[in-house]
Amino acid sequence: MMPDWAHDSAYAFTAPLEGGSETTHTVYVKGNGPPILILQELPGIGPETYALADLLVAAGFAVYLPHLLGRLGKANRLTTLVNTARLLCIRREFALFLHGRQSPIAAWFRALCADIQTRSGGHQIGVIGMCLTGGFAIPLMAEDAVAAAVASQPALPIRPRDKLHMSQSDVAAASTAMATKGPALAMRYEGDKIGSRQHMTALKHAFGAHLDVQEFPGTAHSLLTIDFNAAAYGHMQDYFKNRFRMS
Repeated sequence: MMPDWAHDSAYAFTAPLEGGSETTHTVYVKGNGPPILILQELPGIGPETYALADLLVAAGFAVYLPHLLGRLGKANRLTTLVNTARLLCIRREFALFLHGRQSPIAAWFRALCADIQTRSGGHQIGVIGMCLTGGFAIPLMAEDAVAAAVASQPALPIRPRDKLHMSQSDVAAASTAMATKGPALAMRYEGDKIGSRQHMTALKHAFGAHLDVQEFPGTAHSLLTIDFNAAAYGHMQDYFKNRFRMS
């Protein structure tokens, strides 16, 4: 199925998961400028995700949007339930309750970052992770290809919420990189029960000064898409523009 979105190009990207097996997902591309990788959230890629991508394109970025699961063009609270069930079909990629290490899809994300850098003529990239993928963004700061990362309403592991979906070595490698590159950005609605305060506190405790944590008034969840918050988007856009030294 083609997305209801005027993208410029698309390609199938295949790379290994942790453990050796491979997976393939289609990556949609739009815009020119410093590349931003958007990792979809659990509800899926819908009009609000396309709107986020178009805001970034209008701001002078190129957007790379891999389709990981769900029906393209559909994203709402109902698709969240449907896609949770679909995760059982790709459980070799995502592990919702895993803590102390990342899900196998993390290796695919690392390979994709390197691929985007190559396609962009060697330009370092920014990464946005949301909800299901929120916690994957920060460890990607350890990659040479990644200059900036945003974790929006990170939600894994589902339980326990005061643990991290990453290892101590992931934390150490990302922290070392951020000492040179600058901090990552983590954001949530202050009353969000899914991207919980406990999880954000655990991230802040792990990364300290290497993580800029921003909370916004409200009890919704999808900060940059379904429950769009203009202030959060503006803060993120400024973060990327400063990191890429855009005027």
